[in-house]
Amino acid sequence: MSRIAGTLAFACIALAACVMQPRPQLTPVGDVIPAGVSLAGRWQLQAERDDAERRIREAERKSSGGLEDVVAPAGRDRSRSRRGADGPSVYVFLRTGSKLKITQTPHGLFISFDRSVVEEYRFREHRRVNVGPIEADRASGWQDGKYIIQTLDAEGALLQETYALEAGGKVLVRTASVTYNDKELLSLRQAFDRLD
Repeated sequence: MSRIAGTLAFACIALAACVMQPRPQLTPVGDVIPAGVSLAGRWQLQAERDDAERRIREAERKSSGGLEDVVAPAGRDRSRSRRGADGPSVYVFLRTGSKLKITQTPHGLFISFDRSVVEEYRFREHRRVNVGPIEADRASGWQDGKYIIQTLDAEGALLQETYALEAGGKVLVRTASVTYNDKELLSLRQAFDRLD
């Protein structure tokens, strides 16, 4: 009897500790557009240096117990993508593509991935976003000359992307990382050449 009571007491303490841990929160990122910085243009991935698609698929397989891929190139219908039961859902918000078209307005960015998926990011936004039934918090804005996009899913997994210019504005560098339970599941860097 005392063994059962001890087990129940331990389970109650563990449950209380889980409940009392605050869920990570996002806050608006950055300030106004840095003077003279425009990400606008058409961009082509430096493919010979890129293995992002493979690395993303490896990360999602590891974090979902190998059940099913959830990230697809921009052309696939993401509303039918599913995640593994044990993995974070934030991967469905990670877009990929070898050609980007970025339109920059005074209030936001529109990024087209391979001409099929267009994402809108509003400067200093903090809002709920969804892909089908999967929802997440999103915050984005300018910081240190980079555009930062943070997406936090219900499980507490964080997708962070940055876009920045290099080589006098001729190269666009995109980074993406996924962290979950204090572990980095994915870290990638892509370079795109300006086409116009």
